[in-house]
Amino acid sequence: MGPLISCDDLLVTPSPQPPTEPTETQGHNGHEHASPGEFTGHPSVPSAGRSDARSPEHSHGHGHGHSHSHGPAAPVSKHLRKVIAAVLIPFAAAVFIGMAVLWPGGAPGHERTGVGFDRQTQQGVVTSLEQVDCKSVNASQVPTTAAPSTPEGRQAQAEQTGECKKATVEVTSGPDQGRTFVEIVQPGAPRQLEDGQEVVVAYAPDAPRDLQYSVIDVNRKLPMALLAGIFALAVVVVGRMRGLFALIALAVSFGVLTLFILPAILQGSNPLVVAVIGASAIMLIALYMCHGLTARTSVAVLGTLVSLLLIGLLGSGFIDWAFLSGNTDDNTGLIHGLYPDIDMSGLLLAGVIIGSLGVLDDVTVTQTSAVWELRQADPSMGPRALYRAAIRIGRDHIASVVNTLVLAYAGAALPLLLLFSIANSSMGSVANSELVAEEIVRTLVGSIGLVASVPVTTALAALVVSADRPGSPAGGPAVSPAAGPVRGRGRRRKR
Repeated sequence: MGPLISCDDLLVTPSPQPPTEPTETQGHNGHEHASPGEFTGHPSVPSAGRSDARSPEHSHGHGHGHSHSHGPAAPVSKHLRKVIAAVLIPFAAAVFIGMAVLWPGGAPGHERTGVGFDRQTQQGVVTSLEQVDCKSVNASQVPTTAAPSTPEGRQAQAEQTGECKKATVEVTSGPDQGRTFVEIVQPGAPRQLEDGQEVVVAYAPDAPRDLQYSVIDVNRKLPMALLAGIFALAVVVVGRMRGLFALIALAVSFGVLTLFILPAILQGSNPLVVAVIGASAIMLIALYMCHGLTARTSVAVLGTLVSLLLIGLLGSGFIDWAFLSGNTDDNTGLIHGLYPDIDMSGLLLAGVIIGSLGVLDDVTVTQTSAVWELRQADPSMGPRALYRAAIRIGRDHIASVVNTLVLAYAGAALPLLLLFSIANSSMGSVANSELVAEEIVRTLVGSIGLVASVPVTTALAALVVSADRPGSPAGGPAVSPAAGPVRGRGRRRKR
C-alpha cells in the first residue's frame, strides 16, 4: 500500500511524469534533477554535433543525475501490498471486533469507602492563615512515650512546643459551596499551606459536621496544564505536522486506556485479554496515524506484534513461577478489596504489556526505516546484506533503550530502594521481596521483548523490501549507476 499520509508534510505520492528531451541548463553543467517519484533512467547528454561535447569519462563525473528524496518513501509492489494487507487486515478486524465484544460501557458503580483515592472530593481555597501555639491546639492529644531521639519522639515534641498554622478553608464546589472549616497544620507536616492557596478537600458525609471536610492535597491544575501546553507547543514546533499527529495519537491512546482498558478490567474481563486487545488497538492507531499508511509502517506493526506476544508469554510464565500476586501496596489492596474478582496477577501482566508498548514502537519504526533507507541507498543489496547493515544500527539502539528502561523503573522505585538501603538489607533480600521482584520481572521481561524486536523487525523489513518484484519503485533503478552514460531518450521505468 502506498504512502497516503506523512506526518511531515502530508505529501501524496506523486505520479511519474512523462520524460522530456534532455536539454542543457545554462550554468549547471548539464546536471539533471529527478523529482521524487520520477526516474528518467539516463544522465544528461550533450546535444549531438556540438563541438564542446564532453567525453564519457567527464560526463560520468559531472553529468550524473541527482535524486532528492524529500517526500515519502517509494511504495512497494502491488503484490507485496496484497500480502501485507492479507496479514494485517484480519488482525485489525479481530482487534476491533474484540473491543466491540468487550466494550464495558463505563466503570461499574460502587459504594464509596472513604479510604485512599476512593473518597468524595471537592475544591477549596485557604482564606486566612494564622500562627498558633501547637500546645493549645494539640492539648487533647495523649503524650507519646517515644524517646526524643526517635523520629516519633521529635515529632511529638514539636507538636507540643512548636508553632502550628491555623488555616481557614472555604469550600468552592459541590452542594456546600461557601462553607468554611478549620485545618490545623503541624510544623513537621510535609504539606504546608499558604494564604490564598487552592486545595483539594475530602468530604465524609457520615462524619460529624465539624469533621466532614479536611484538606488532602493542593490544587496543581494550573502548573500541570501549563507544563502540558509547553510540551505540546515544543512537539508541534519541532515536529510540525508529524508532531501534531503524534499528539493526536497520544490523545487516542489515552482514550483507549481510560474508555476501554480500565473499565473493562473493572467489569471483570480478563486483564491479559483486555491489555492485548487494547495495546494492539493503540499500536495500530498510533503507528498508522503518525507514520502513514505505508508498507514500512506495516512491517513495524508486525514486528511490534511479534514482540508483544513474546512479552506476554514470558511475563505470564515468570509471574506465575515467581508467585507474584500483584497485590503489594495500599492502592492494589484497595482495588482488590473493592473488586475481589479482579485477577491481580493478570493486572500486573497487563501493566507489563502496556508499559513496553511505547518503547517497542520506537525500536520497530527505527529499524524498519533503517532497512528502507539502506535499500534506497544501494538497491543491489540483498536481504542478508540489508540485515547485517541494519542490525549494526539496532545493536546501538538496544544498548541505549535497555539502559533507559532499567533507569526509568529504578527512578520510579527510588524511595523503596532508599528504604532498603537504610535497613542495610543485602541485595539478595531486596531482590527477593515481592515489591522489588515485581519491578525486576517487569524490567527484564520488557527488555527481552525490546531486544528481540530488533532482529525480528530487521529480518521482516529486509525480506519484504528485498522480495519486491524487479522494476517496482522499491527495487531501485533498472539501470546501474556504474554503467556509465547512455545516449538517447530517457524512458520511464515500468511499474
